[in-house]
Amino acid sequence: MDEQTARNFLISQGRALETQRNPDAFLMLLQQGKAPIPGQMTSILLALKMLYRSLEGQKQIDREIAYALHRLVLDSRRQFDAGRNCGVSWPPLLAEDLDRLERAVQSIFLGDWSE
Repeated sequence: MDEQTARNFLISQGRALETQRNPDAFLMLLQQGKAPIPGQMTSILLALKMLYRSLEGQKQIDREIAYALHRLVLDSRRQFDAGRNCGVSWPPLLAEDLDRLERAVQSIFLGDWSE
């Protein structure tokens, strides 16, 4: 995955609830109480790592990607919690994956990758 592909992918995943363009987007699936597609979280985490590498040494991040990352973290946790409160049986590792997603986005904003 190259830098532009990673960026576009993260924007489409992070803004899915607004655009409603991709019914298989991560946030759309969570909103419907459905588990992510196999490999989807891995793709998101890989795209975040690629974005981090592309931004290394830069002091600023553009608003579009910052907003998408913010929404990706915030909305995924909200949808997960809402689903759990409604009795959705999420995959056992999804909560940990959401923690990894949050740490990856935090690493991008801090400029220091933490595994």
